[in-house]
Amino acid sequence: MLTSTVQLTGFKFGSIQIDGVVYEYDVVIDRGEVAKRKKKASKPYRGTYAHTPLSLAENIPWNCRRLLVGTGAHGGLPVMAEVRKEAERRGVKLEALPTKEAIRALGKDPEQTNAVLHVPC
Repeated sequence: MLTSTVQLTGFKFGSIQIDGVVYEYDVVIDRGEVAKRKKKASKPYRGTYAHTPLSLAENIPWNCRRLLVGTGAHGGLPVMAEVRKEAERRGVKLEALPTKEAIRALGKDPEQTNAVLHVPC
């Protein structure tokens, strides 16, 4: 069970405010802790997707029942099929939504939910 939640108080194209701190880059929320998404490991797939996708090469916060992926203001962040398969294997419900919708969804059962939120576009 996740032990803490975060307060997402603002999102606009290019930035997100979490617990009073403004972030202008992708973030990972893992059991209430906010960190920068380290997407370098997924960069080799960028040519295939025209965007750096979420891949298993990244440190995905699997310790949850539900994983929200905020795909950006216009839904541009791809989630690779291998990530979806791994979520299913682990029994984690993966939801990929535009970031604004993912933020709203995070308010439902936040104690059981981790997130990867695409912010810049």
